[in-house]
Amino acid sequence: MTENTAIQSPTLPQENARLMRLATYASIGVALVLIIAKLIAWALSDSVSMLATLIDSTLDALASLLNLLAVRHALTPADREHRFGHGKAEALAGLGQAAFIGGSAVFLLLEAGRRFVNPVPIESYGLGVAVMVFSIVLTLGLLGFQRRVIRATDSLAIGADSLHYRTDLLVNGSVIAALVLSSVGWVGFDPLFAVAIALYIVYSAWEIVRQALDHLMDRELPDEEREQIKAIACRHRKVRGIHDLRSRRSGIDTFIQLHLELDDELGLLQAHEISDEVEARLLEVYPAAEIIIHIDPVSVVPDEPTPEFPAAETPESDQGLLRKILP
Repeated sequence: MTENTAIQSPTLPQENARLMRLATYASIGVALVLIIAKLIAWALSDSVSMLATLIDSTLDALASLLNLLAVRHALTPADREHRFGHGKAEALAGLGQAAFIGGSAVFLLLEAGRRFVNPVPIESYGLGVAVMVFSIVLTLGLLGFQRRVIRATDSLAIGADSLHYRTDLLVNGSVIAALVLSSVGWVGFDPLFAVAIALYIVYSAWEIVRQALDHLMDRELPDEEREQIKAIACRHRKVRGIHDLRSRRSGIDTFIQLHLELDDELGLLQAHEISDEVEARLLEVYPAAEIIIHIDPVSVVPDEPTPEFPAAETPESDQGLLRKILP
């Protein structure tokens, strides 16, 4: 893997922050428009599937508001009490979103069960279908913008919000099917689709929780990115290897720590210059990263204990892989 194939942020941190703020504003705006449209359609049709998607949009608005507050806090610069910044506010917002989504799923399951026992005929299904088509078009536009922001910032909060709205596409399509089928046949289609929607919402909530926990527990960068970091560092002709590579993400910030192995006879100033050059190459790929490099004489490396994690690493050790990378 080369620098050109890296997962990296193509924009400066200031531009990333602007895009993230715009994404939160767009999300809230779309949710409010959909709430109004779906509220009218539900009042006229009395469809439990329409109620399901109305609840989902209402929770989307609350979650998006939570996102707005979390993103504003996450983008606050590091201060005396938080030297590593406030990026984990995004992960906390993700957990809050998951709680909202899980609560809506439980409510939908209860309401669908009630409708199975006491079926209610659906009225004005044509208006409901029209509202769902409108929702799909508006949601697709928002998802397109969110995809651009996620690609630029790798934001967990925006990613969780995008997962919300990707779920909405399936929800809206299911509601259209439920309304049409219920209008020509069994009214049980309406609560049946509501149950399916609720189960998918639970799955979506778990995906958000998993990603948030990865950030809060300082999960390592993906193996592909770790290998890329090693390759970039070892591409310098005076670097003899690296070890003890550690990495994590917190919001839009990336943290990279590594030990750089250099020839014993190098002077302190030379070693420092090499370290700066390696850091500059890494910053070309990870412009918003905080990089800490420790310099080790290559002769002492074998005597230093290097932790190995067979379950998380490739079958070969880091040292063996570096021998293949080095000329």
